[in-house]
Parts: sequence; C-alpha cells; structure tokens
Amino acid sequence: MPLDLSGITHLVQDLIPWDTVRIANPAVGEPVFDPDTGLYVWPEQDIVYEGDGAVQPAGTAAEVVATPDANLPWIPETRSKYRLLTPLAAPPAEKDQLVTVLAIHNGGDLALLGRQWRTQDPSGAATMTVLRVTAIDQVQQTREVP
Repeated sequence: MPLDLSGITHLVQDLIPWDTVRIANPAVGEPVFDPDTGLYVWPEQDIVYEGDGAVQPAGTAAEVVATPDANLPWIPETRSKYRLLTPLAAPPAEKDQLVTVLAIHNGGDLALLGRQWRTQDPSGAATMTVLRVTAIDQVQQTREVP
C-alpha cells in the first residue's frame, strides 16, 4: 500500500509565512519610449506563476565568480545563493526565469521588495517532497517592480 504524504504536505505548507512571488520568463526585446510618461518601458514579461512563495538564503555565504584573467572586460560578480520555496501546486520553474517578490507577509522583510532573482536550475523534484525548491541567484542590477 503506497504511503500518502498529502497530510504532511498540507501541514508543512501551512507553517510557512508565504509572501507573494512572481515567476516569469524574461521580457523579449528592447525598451520602448512611452510619450505619455516620458519613460522607456520594457516589454511585458511572460508570467508563469504568481502566488505563494518564500525566498530564503541557501545557508552559505555569497561567493565571487570570476575567471582568473586580468584582461577580461568585466569585473567579478558575486553569486548570491538563495532558494525559492513554492507549494507543490505551483508549476516547476525552468532555468533562467526571473523571480520577483511582489508582496510580503505581515512582519516580513521589506528588503525583499523590488529585488529579482534568476533561477539557476529547474525546480527540484523528488519522490518524497512537501515543497517545491528552486535554486536562485540574486540579479545584481534590478529593474523596478511594476
């Protein structure tokens, strides 16, 4: 007889203080000038998921990623190790999608708002799991949240 873990899944998901997150494919194309606002506007992102989520540090310090070559045209960039938690009902994220925190739970960290992360790999999957876990890296230069 198979083991039914649905009760544990609901218990764990009810314990998490969920924020509202968006997972989207990056916008395709260049920004377009909007004469009404006088600003350049990015094309709309293809939203894959918008709902419950939690962004957590992955438990290790940021690391510097660089190729040891003094003649490179760019400087080393830190890799910020985070993980995105979503309910199992959320679709699995794919590599290189963008994650944005749209709203935080009462008492949550306001510093999450306006930041973006890029998914490092597809969402994890396992035989016995109660949450969807996705490795994410903070985007160092973030556009404004719509």
